[in-house]
Amino acid sequence: MSDEKAVVPVDEKQVDFYGDELTAVRLDSDIYVSVRHLCDALGLDRASQARRMRRDEILVDGYKGGVMVTSPGGRQRTGMLRVDLVPFWLAKVDVSRVREEIKPKLIKYQKEVVKVLWEAFQEGRLTAEPPFEDLLAQDTPEAQAYRIIQGMLQLARSQVLMRAQIEDNTRRLEVIETQLGDPGRRVTPDQASQISQAVKTVAMRLSKASGRNEYGGVYGEMYRKFGITSYKELPAAKFDEALGWLNQWRESIEGDAPF
Repeated sequence: MSDEKAVVPVDEKQVDFYGDELTAVRLDSDIYVSVRHLCDALGLDRASQARRMRRDEILVDGYKGGVMVTSPGGRQRTGMLRVDLVPFWLAKVDVSRVREEIKPKLIKYQKEVVKVLWEAFQEGRLTAEPPFEDLLAQDTPEAQAYRIIQGMLQLARSQVLMRAQIEDNTRRLEVIETQLGDPGRRVTPDQASQISQAVKTVAMRLSKASGRNEYGGVYGEMYRKFGITSYKELPAAKFDEALGWLNQWRESIEGDAPF
C-alpha cells in the first residue's frame, strides 16, 4: 500500500453503525469506507480482503489504498472501498469463515451500510439507529410539533399551487372576455373571407337577373347597414348577423341552401 500515491479526502466522518465505528471519506462525489474498519467489525482478515479487492476486476475500480485518514497517532494511509461496492464485496465473503454470532451483523451490513454511509455526507446522519422515521412515530412533544409543522407545510404548498392555478385560469379568462367583449375587435381573416364569398354569391345572383355588375351595390348595401367602409372592418360581434343577412338576401332571390 505504501507505494500508492497518497490521496487526501475532501471530507471525513466517523459513522456509528450498530455500535461499529466506521471511517468514511468523500473523494470528489464518491463516498468510501475504511476496509480496516469493515474487516474488524466482521471478524475478517484485513490483508487477505485487501488482496481480494485488488484482484477482483469489479472491486479494483472502487478500491483506493493510499487514502489519508485521521488516527490517534496522526494521519495515516489506509485502504478504502467505494460504498456502492460494499454489498458486492460482502456477497463474495465466504459465510463459513464468519463466526456464527457475526452473521446477523453481516446481513445488516449488506442491507443498510451503504445507505447510512451515504446519508452521513448528505444529511449529516452519523448513526444507523434509531431511524428518523421511528423517532417521528413516537408520541413526544417534539415529534408532534414536527408532524403538525409538516402538515401545515403540505397545506401551504397545496394552497400555493391552487392559488397559482386560479390566477392562471383567471388570466386566461380575462383574455377571452377581453377578446369577446371588445367592440373594436374586427373579424378574423377567415371570417372576412366568408363575408366576401357571401357578397360575391349574392352579387352573382343579382347580376344574372339584371345583366349588370351588382358587386358594388351589394357591398354598398352591407356597408350602410353595418356602418362600415370595408367588409374587413366588420366588428367580430356582428359576423353572424352579417352572414345571416347575406344568406337571407340570397334565399330571397333563388331560395338556395345557406352559404
